[in-house]
Amino acid sequence: MSEDIVYDEELEALKLRKLAEMRKKLEEEREKRARIEAVLRQILTPEARERLYNLRLVKPELATMLEEQLVLLAQSRRIPIPVTDEFLKKILSELYEQTRRETRITFKRK
Repeated sequence: MSEDIVYDEELEALKLRKLAEMRKKLEEEREKRARIEAVLRQILTPEARERLYNLRLVKPELATMLEEQLVLLAQSRRIPIPVTDEFLKKILSELYEQTRRETRITFKRK
């Protein structure tokens, strides 16, 4: 019986530790997202921000990649600020060329 109590206490301690780790990780992700959002608000025009928001709805992984790249480029002062919608389109087309996969279908006739 005492073994069950010790086991339950260890299990509970393990659960609490794991929960604390998950909360910490979630909080770090929220802070990172807030920092990115703050930088994007400063460097993007309203039209560019709207395009990025629409992209996030359709392709969230591409939007995340673009946001991180925009923040890095802005911090290193390698892009003009504010980033216009036209400039964002140019970056998007370059990213699309790098990440797209070409699909080929061939038919073999007898």
